[in-house]
Amino acid sequence: MTPDPRIPHLRSPLHPSPLAGSHRSARARRLIPARRLAAILPLLVLAFVPALPQQPAASSAPANSSALTLHVETDTVLTNVVVRDAHTGALVTGLKPEDFTILEDGKRQSIISFDYESMDCAQPLNEATISGLASAFRGADNSVTAAPDQLHDHRLIVFFFDLTSMQPEDVERAVNSARNYIQHQMQPADLVSLVSLDTSLSIDQDFTSDKTTLLAKVSRYNDTTGDAFAQGANADTNQVEDATGYTPDEEEYNDINTDRELFAIRAISRSLERINQRKSMLYFSGGLQRDGIENQASLRSAINAAVRANLAVYSIDTRGLQAISPLGDASTGSLRGNGAFSGIALQNNFNSNFDTQETLTTLAADTGGKAFLDSNDFSPAFTQVQQDTSAYYVLGYHSTNPRRDGHYRHLTIRVRRPGLRLDYRHGYYAPADFRHSDNEDRERQLNEQLSSDLPATDLPVYLDAYEFPLSDNRFDVPVSLLVPGSAIPFVRGGNRDKATLDILGEVLDANHRPVGQVRQTVKLALDANQQPTRKNIQYTTRFLVPSGTWTLKFVVRENETGRMGSFETEIRLADLKKQSLRLSSVLLASTVTPVSAKAAKSTRSADGPNPLVTASGILVPNLTHVFRLDQHLHLLCEVYAPQRVQNADPKTPRNAVHILASLELISGAAIAYQTPVIVHDSPNATGRDAVSILMDLPLDALHPGEYIAQLNVIDDSAGSYAFPRFAILLRDPAASAAPPAQPAQKPAP
Repeated sequence: MTPDPRIPHLRSPLHPSPLAGSHRSARARRLIPARRLAAILPLLVLAFVPALPQQPAASSAPANSSALTLHVETDTVLTNVVVRDAHTGALVTGLKPEDFTILEDGKRQSIISFDYESMDCAQPLNEATISGLASAFRGADNSVTAAPDQLHDHRLIVFFFDLTSMQPEDVERAVNSARNYIQHQMQPADLVSLVSLDTSLSIDQDFTSDKTTLLAKVSRYNDTTGDAFAQGANADTNQVEDATGYTPDEEEYNDINTDRELFAIRAISRSLERINQRKSMLYFSGGLQRDGIENQASLRSAINAAVRANLAVYSIDTRGLQAISPLGDASTGSLRGNGAFSGIALQNNFNSNFDTQETLTTLAADTGGKAFLDSNDFSPAFTQVQQDTSAYYVLGYHSTNPRRDGHYRHLTIRVRRPGLRLDYRHGYYAPADFRHSDNEDRERQLNEQLSSDLPATDLPVYLDAYEFPLSDNRFDVPVSLLVPGSAIPFVRGGNRDKATLDILGEVLDANHRPVGQVRQTVKLALDANQQPTRKNIQYTTRFLVPSGTWTLKFVVRENETGRMGSFETEIRLADLKKQSLRLSSVLLASTVTPVSAKAAKSTRSADGPNPLVTASGILVPNLTHVFRLDQHLHLLCEVYAPQRVQNADPKTPRNAVHILASLELISGAAIAYQTPVIVHDSPNATGRDAVSILMDLPLDALHPGEYIAQLNVIDDSAGSYAFPRFAILLRDPAASAAPPAQPAQKPAP
C-alpha cells in the first residue's frame, strides 16, 4: 500500500520545542447538525475498538452452574359475563363453570378461575375512602386501604370529566347529571371516584361511598371554563369564522390533544390494575377528533390498558343533541362560496361531528362498555352501568396461544342452558414483546423515542462529532457513535456472534424543527474468537451543514430485546470569517480501517472527499482518548484557507503557504514527548483550500498514565496561531483483557 505523503512517521528522540511557551486551551469538541442539509452521507464504518475500562468478570462459575433453570411465564385472561333471560331480561344466577364454554379465535379454552359477584350481597365498608386511584398519583388525600376481599360485591365507578374537550354548558350538563346520580341513584354497593383532565390529570376524589364528599367535589367543576384545549379547526370543517377566505388547518394540534386525552385514560387504567373487580368509567367528553391513523397507536394503548385493568368505558357525548346547520352555529361568521347551497358544507359538518363520536364509540365497544350519543339526558348511562355490574360472572383462563404478538384475539362465550343472552367483551389484544412486534411497531417506537424529551438509558451510547470547514459558512461533520459490546446481546450462529442495531439520527434547528434524518440498520456477524462482548462497536456517519446553532440527537436500539439508548447535544458552528486561524476539530484515532479505492470514492460528496479517508484507510475516531502502548496515535487536523505567502520572489508559487505544526505530550509539569516540527508549504487537502495535518505517533516508547496533549499550529504568513489541548490515557497492553481485533467495515450504501 502506498504511504500517505501527508503523514510523517515519527520516531524522533525528545528535544526542546521551538513552539513551546504559550499555551491556549482548545475549543471544546462539539456535535454538529444543520438548518438545511445539503447532503446526508451515511459513511458506515463499524469498528472493533478496545472496550472501556470496566470491572473484571467473575473468574469462577457457581458450584451449581450445571443446574437447569426453567423460566415459565403465563398470562391469565379475565372476562366478565352478564347473563340475562332472553325474554324477560332478568339476571340469571346459579350457573357453574361447566355451564360455560370459552372460544378464543375458534379454539376452546379451559376455565381455571370462576367467580360470581352480586351487588345485593355487598357489605358496608367502615372506611369512608378506599385507596384505589390516588395511590398511583401525587397530591391525593390520605386514604385508608381496604383489603381486596372487602371490595367483593362492590361496584367501582370512575367519573372522568374531560374538561379540555367540553364547553361551559357541556360541563354544566355533566355535573348536573352526576349530582342527580349521587343524590338519587347511588346505591350502598357503589364506590365512586372523581377524575378530571384540564391543564393536568387530577385525582379529585378517590373511591368513596360518602355522598356529601362527592357532591362537594363534583360541584367544583362548574367553575371551570372547560375550553382550555378545545379542538382546533381543520381543512374539512367550516365551524370557524371565515373572515379572510382561509381556514387554518390545525390537524397536528388536534392529534396532540387527542393523544393527551387517550394517554389520560391509559394512566387511569394502569392505576386500577391491582384491583381485581370489574371497574366502570363514565367518560364525560365533548368528542375526540381522530385524524385517520395518526392517533391509532394511542387509542390502541388506551384500550389495551383498560382491558388489562378490567375497566369498561361508558362514553357520554356531553354536547347532547346537536342541530347541525350548513352555515355553522351562531359563534361563527358567514361562509363564502357555494358550499352552503351545494350540500358540501353540511356534509363536512356531519363528517366532523361523526369523527368526534367514532372514537368515543370505539373506546366503549372495545372495552365492554357502551357509548351514549345525541341525547341531552345522561341518566341512561348511569342506569346502564348499574345494570351491567349488578351481577356478573368472572371467568378466567390461560390462553392456548403462546404467541406474544400483540394481535387482536376474538372471544366467543357460550352457555349450555338455552334461552339466555350473554353480554361480554368480544376480544382483546394479546400482550406483545419486542421480538414479536412487527416492523411498523418497531419504527413507531424508534420515532417516539427520537421525539421524546426524556432520554433512553437502557442501552449505553456515547457520541462525538468533529467539524471540518468546507467554506466560510459550511462544514463537513463526521459523527461517531460508540456502544459497548457488553451491552449488546449477541446470538451465537456457528462460529459467529450476530446482532442487529437500528440507528436513527435527527438534526434540529434552533426552534427544534427536524431538518434532516439518518436511518440505518446495522447487521453484525463477528468472529466469536474476537470476543465482541469485551470490545466496543462503533458507527460513523457524516453531515454536510451550514454554520449556526443546531441540536443533534441519535437513538440506538439493539433488536434482540429492544433496549434503546439515546444521545442528544447542542452544536455551535461559528462563522469562520470572524476567526484569524480557521482550525478544524482535532480528531484522534487508534484504528485505521483499510478501504479500497472504489469504496473510498463512494464516500465522496458533491463538496469533496471524506476528510477521514487517507491513503492508509479510514480513520476511526477514538472517542474515549484511551490508547494502548502497542497502538499508534493518529491525529488529524485541518487549517482552512491559510494565508498565502507574500513574497516578491517570482519563483514562489502563487498558492504557497507556511504552516508549522508539532505535538507535545505533557506529564505533570514536564514535556514527556515532542514531535519534530512539520512544515507545510502548500494546501494538501484534496478538493478544498486547506492544509491537512496528519500525524502517526507510535506509543511504545512512552509510559502508561495520563497525559495532556497539545497541538501547536502556527500560520506564519498570517501571524496567527492556536494551541488546542486534550487529555489522553495510555494503558499497558498487558492490562487488556483481550488482544486487539481488526476493524470490521461495512461499505456505505
